Order: sequence, then structure tokens, then C-alpha cells
Amino acid sequence: MKVYFLGTGTSQGIPVIGIKDPVCLSTNLKDKRLRTSILIEWRGTSILIDCGPDFRQQMLRIENDKLDAVLFTHEHADHTAGLDDIRPYCFMESKSMPIYGQKRVIDSLKRRFDYVFETENRYPGAPSVEIHEIEPYIDFSIEGKTIKPLLVNHGSLPILGYRFDHFAYLTDVKTLDEKTYQQLENLDVLVINALRIQEHPTHNNLEEALIHIQKINPKKAYITHIGFQLGFHDEVQKSLPENVFLAYDELILNL
Repeated sequence: MKVYFLGTGTSQGIPVIGIKDPVCLSTNLKDKRLRTSILIEWRGTSILIDCGPDFRQQMLRIENDKLDAVLFTHEHADHTAGLDDIRPYCFMESKSMPIYGQKRVIDSLKRRFDYVFETENRYPGAPSVEIHEIEPYIDFSIEGKTIKPLLVNHGSLPILGYRFDHFAYLTDVKTLDEKTYQQLENLDVLVINALRIQEHPTHNNLEEALIHIQKINPKKAYITHIGFQLGFHDEVQKSLPENVFLAYDELILNL
């Protein structure tokens, strides 16, 4: 299984428009972050987790020409605003794109992208989707791969993380239920968010992320959904435990 980090930035990306912070002005490519998303591939199958506003740019950057499904963690714009850009994949395959998310998330997409879900008098250039409503802790399968949706608390908003075999992807975490901790045992790789050093009401800061990592105890952990306030990539990496790494755009993991 291969994991592509398409983007590792927070909702505004890095650099942020109009911000002259030294991290935003950095020339190090690891300090330039598109909105958070990953692509997972196995045996010719390609699955996207979250489809944010940088989706088109991200897929062009890795020269991807095949997408089999989109999984959503939650409905916020930095995770969903690129939905319209699935059109080329729908047209190339002449079929609807399977999308997976909680009912609340699907309902939000229907309001914001009503033309995508229209069944009568459809605009011929619109993408089409095949809806799969999913719930925490109820496994589902795509092309023979069992996927475990896990409950994650984004402040007071219940959202989803996902486990594939011994790999788990959690973003926008603030707290985790004990049941989710149990579902995250025996991981080779955990991906989890850390927004900044300072506390935040709905996201992990770095200290909270490291506490989650210590409790889950994966062999390796990668941090994503990073804001410029966390600091320079190279400096932060030096401060982390030996099995914890800052993810960066275009990082590829072979699992």
C-alpha cells in the first residue's frame, strides 16, 4: 500500500494570503503546504481522503489519472471544496464517483453542490456521485480492502478517521473516545494533526498530538494539518521523538 501526502496544511494553507511571518516566507519546500489530504493506493485502486480546494492542483502535481472513491472526514470547506473537480475522473470512466461520509456530511454536500446530486434536468457537464453513508465503527470494503471508520472529536463536532490494515489517518482531532483508542492498537503508522504550539479549541496542538501518539503507541507517527504557527519544518522536526515525523507535501509512504 502506498500513501501520498497531497497536502499537509491547515485550512488556509501555507503561505497564508497577506501574512509575512517568516514561515510563510520560507523558501524551503517543506514549509509550503496545501490543504490536508492523502491518496492511498493498493493493487491498482486509488482512494482519496478529503477533497479540498487544492484537489485539482494536487492531482496534477502527482500526475494522477485514476480515482476510485472519495472518503470524507467531515464537511468543512478545506476538506470538501474541491468536489466539483472530480469531473475529469467521472468523464474518463463514464461513471459516477463513489463518495463515503456520514449522513450529516452528505447532506452538507447536497446543499453546497446541489447540481452534483440533481437527478432531473442535470447539467451535462456536472460530475455525478454514488452515495455511501457510513457510520463510526461499522466497517466497509472497497476493492477487497476493509476500511474502519473511527469516531474523532473535532472540538464538539463528531467526525471520522480511517484505519486501513496497520495504517490510520486522523485529522482535525481534539479528543478521542476510549473505543477509538482501542481500534488504533497495533499500528505501524499513525497520521494525526498538530496545528500549532499554542492551544486551539478544536484542533490538537503539538503537545496534545504527542500525548495521543504516546497513548496509541504506533511504530511511527506523522503529523499533518499544520499551521505556520507551528514553526519551520526543519526546526520542529529536531524537537520530536525519534519515531515522530512532520509530514510534508508530496511525501510518499510505502507500507
